[in-house]
Amino acid sequence: MILVFTRQYSSRMKLLKINIVVFVLLYLSIPKHIMAQDLVYSQFYIAPMHFNSAFAGTVAYPSFTANYRLQWPGLTNIYESYSLGYDQYFPTKNLGAGLLINSDDQGNGTLKSTRAKAVISYNLRFNGDWQIKFGVGSSMVQNRLDWDRLVFFDQIDPVNGAVNTMGIPNVSSEVRPASLDNRYFDLDIGMLLYTPRFYAGFSMLHANGPYNGFLVEGTTGNKSSLPILLSFHGGYQVVINSDNKGNPTTFISPNILFSSQSGFNQVNIGGYLQKDQVFGGLWMRHTFSNIDAIIFSMGVNVGNLKIGYSYDITTSSLGLNTTSGSHEIGITMGLKHLEKKVSKLNDCLSLFR
Repeated sequence: MILVFTRQYSSRMKLLKINIVVFVLLYLSIPKHIMAQDLVYSQFYIAPMHFNSAFAGTVAYPSFTANYRLQWPGLTNIYESYSLGYDQYFPTKNLGAGLLINSDDQGNGTLKSTRAKAVISYNLRFNGDWQIKFGVGSSMVQNRLDWDRLVFFDQIDPVNGAVNTMGIPNVSSEVRPASLDNRYFDLDIGMLLYTPRFYAGFSMLHANGPYNGFLVEGTTGNKSSLPILLSFHGGYQVVINSDNKGNPTTFISPNILFSSQSGFNQVNIGGYLQKDQVFGGLWMRHTFSNIDAIIFSMGVNVGNLKIGYSYDITTSSLGLNTTSGSHEIGITMGLKHLEKKVSKLNDCLSLFR
């Protein structure tokens, strides 16, 4: 199923030009039909539980995050995403816990998705400074589809567009689903290995292969499960200066994030630099067929508050003039005064705090 936006123009010869912008309606795809991928934030370091549940509990005090992404506003704000999260590490139990709420609005309300996710992680130290974390996330997801906003190819007349001469929408042969409000349970797992200098992680989203309520396989009508999203990520931390507790204040962190889902691959590669209370980054997102975007980020990390902004410059064939790029804002607030015992964090995860 695809969503089509049209804009009509008239001329002396009464010819109609239809500008059709096609994008994926749902997060995921049926192989050989539609290819898409789950949301991957450009500022993934301000939304780590979103792509790997093992990141739950990187600090031993309550930490709250908020994220907002506006993708391609030049195409009538076709994709907006919001996230709110909480996580904390409990040293006496070696456990991390978190909650994450994510909402996506595609096509100005055509498809809305809301996810509530509970996360738990377990931390194990071995071989001196080596540590490993295992995380599990369980989500309840609700998808709501506004069928009346959809326009299908068989509704488009080459002269009048999607409506007849009286302004009434043309009839489509597409069958309206029995339910336009669907809920399902989703499960993900993750692993994170880290030392004082580097980290490497792996995650698997949609591990239980849930059915999202809309997609079917071709003409068979069989329900299509959401394809698994695999993610591999890693980074290195070069500390230049530290505070009197040994926590890095100035450091450089090159990182890589690779995602693969239903035949679609992308890699984010770049670097993050923090100098005292100011940070910035430069990244490239590559889809293996082309360089999709160059990502610039900047922000401040003052006391309990970290605020970051990023801008994606579209470098694919769509062009920046068409998409107007993508914007992101990420905020982290840590209640450090609630930490029962202030401790030195002997790891390389400073950019996630």
